[in-house]
Amino acid sequence: MDLNDFFGPETKVVDLKAENRWEAIDELIGYLVSIQKIKPEHRDAIVESVKKRESSMTTGIGFGVGIPHASSDLVSGLVGAVGRSRRGINFDTLDGKLVKIVLLFVVPKGQFQQHVHALANVARFLHRFKEDLGDAP
Repeated sequence: MDLNDFFGPETKVVDLKAENRWEAIDELIGYLVSIQKIKPEHRDAIVESVKKRESSMTTGIGFGVGIPHASSDLVSGLVGAVGRSRRGINFDTLDGKLVKIVLLFVVPKGQFQQHVHALANVARFLHRFKEDLGDAP
């Protein structure tokens, strides 16, 4: 599996300007709106869903990676975006390191299996390449 399999055939890595995890979430969802994966009128509600999930427990899993995610009835299928921060973002990670790669996704509400499948695919991808991620993904 590669990022194209997960995020679509024309995956673009967004060069994040964000200085914190909340700005990174805003920026990536803004990108999804700009490429018409999320309707503009749904932007704020989806941002709120992802931030609410992030507030309950960090998705900064370590190795310089954050995986903010949520479910929403405002999407009909899985949508996601990849961002990279050259300087790193404080994501309150489990290992205390700054996040340089952010994999954000939103799945339809009630699609628990799809949500779990998406997380499992990201985990497999990261496990496969964790040696490459190290301290500088």
